[in-house]
Amino acid sequence: MKPILSLVMLAVGCASLAPVRAAEPIALATPHASDETVALYRFLQAHTGRPTLSGQHCVPLVGSTRLPAVDRALGHYPAVFSQDFGFSAPGTWDGINFRQQIVDEAIRRHEQGFIINLMWHAVRPTDDEPVEFKDSVQGRLTDAQWKELLTPGSALHERWKSQVDVIAFFLKQLRDARVPVLWRPYHEMNGAWFWWGGRPGRDGYEKLYRMLHDRLVNFHRLNNLIWVFGGNEVVGDVGPYADYFPGHDVVDVLATDVYRGGFAAADYDALLALAQGKPIALAEVGPVPSVKVLRRQPKWAWFVVWGDLSGEGKEFPALKKIYDSEEVLNWEELPWVTVRNPTIHYPVIK
Repeated sequence: MKPILSLVMLAVGCASLAPVRAAEPIALATPHASDETVALYRFLQAHTGRPTLSGQHCVPLVGSTRLPAVDRALGHYPAVFSQDFGFSAPGTWDGINFRQQIVDEAIRRHEQGFIINLMWHAVRPTDDEPVEFKDSVQGRLTDAQWKELLTPGSALHERWKSQVDVIAFFLKQLRDARVPVLWRPYHEMNGAWFWWGGRPGRDGYEKLYRMLHDRLVNFHRLNNLIWVFGGNEVVGDVGPYADYFPGHDVVDVLATDVYRGGFAAADYDALLALAQGKPIALAEVGPVPSVKVLRRQPKWAWFVVWGDLSGEGKEFPALKKIYDSEEVLNWEELPWVTVRNPTIHYPVIK
């Protein structure tokens, strides 16, 4: 039997977990969302509580080759397969030439049962791709440029739309292939290290996020996206999540990235309060959460390890323990997975 993550399999998986939550399912932020997207979201709602889904980020250059490394080291494949649409020169770590391969790979992973997570380190709208990370993605817009960006009909707004439309082209392929996507745009906005970050309030990040939601959902008719509001743990001068939250009508999941704060209870509690019953997630982690952390904070729907396991040798015991634990659900344990071993396609650099 070909292992396709179809609506039927998702529906069966969700139905089997329905007793986990007695509350009525929360509607998606996308009107007329596809059946597969609704089913996946309901599955995530059922997992707002133990167990937490495991995940691994795979940069554009390496495709899905980090997945077998996880399996060899830990004895499991991650449930969530994460990728980034990139920004840099062709053939480099985050090369924009890999975008079609990313889409093709996401479709293959979906067919084998993985949950697909995508993001985009967007270039500054004043720049043309490809760019250098520090010069553009971590560049700044002046206040005047920011105002122009948010003004429909302005030259900078039109440039921004053109950049978004490029990514929409690839997301539409996933829509047409009936692949639901955890979509995490403009992440870590409550820090000031990306051009879209450090601008709280209605005329700041909130408006940019809502512009993107409108462009992708209402103009491009993308109905396969689960919208993830992905902040950064509140440490140092990082602002509160609530100061950047664009609204429940455009957000499905609330998430944070954790590298330094040690999974502070304050972050967990703040997201839970802001989520109002919607799923919360660990969108990026350096060190993985321990079993003790997940027992204290059981409502994380998933975590995604950002780094390459080859550089995390000292973390292997902790990784192995968490992947083996009852607090975590891995790829082979997902209710719709029917294959024993996924086929890994090794990318050819073009």
